[in-house]
Amino acid sequence: MDIFVDTLRIMAEMVGGITVKKDAMERAALRGYATATDLADYLVKKGLPFRDAHEAVALAVRAADVKGVDLPLIPLDELRAAMTHVPGAVERLDQDVFQVLTVEGSLASRNHVGGTAPAQVRAAIARARSRIA
Repeated sequence: MDIFVDTLRIMAEMVGGITVKKDAMERAALRGYATATDLADYLVKKGLPFRDAHEAVALAVRAADVKGVDLPLIPLDELRAAMTHVPGAVERLDQDVFQVLTVEGSLASRNHVGGTAPAQVRAAIARARSRIA
């Protein structure tokens, strides 16, 4: 029990010293193909089997890597070209894909308890504050 209390004390001291650097966080979120899962989810919602969506996304990430950009920066025709070897992928890919390839779109798509959608984060904060009060 003491280790739990000590951990909470340390955490409380750390949190007070955190400085949020919004611009740096946004830049970091746009690197490393963070929205690749969102691209797979998009294809699955459009009716592509997950195993095929996974393969299509791997090809898209490879194309982005070769080009030296992240997924949202690849034009639609190049995304389609990257996925031509996956049956059904190209037909399901439309301009609306770029709505889910943004950080905001990615966060908003997880609108369930514990998810990253802004409404869910606000609800979690409210629950935590009510427990503290």
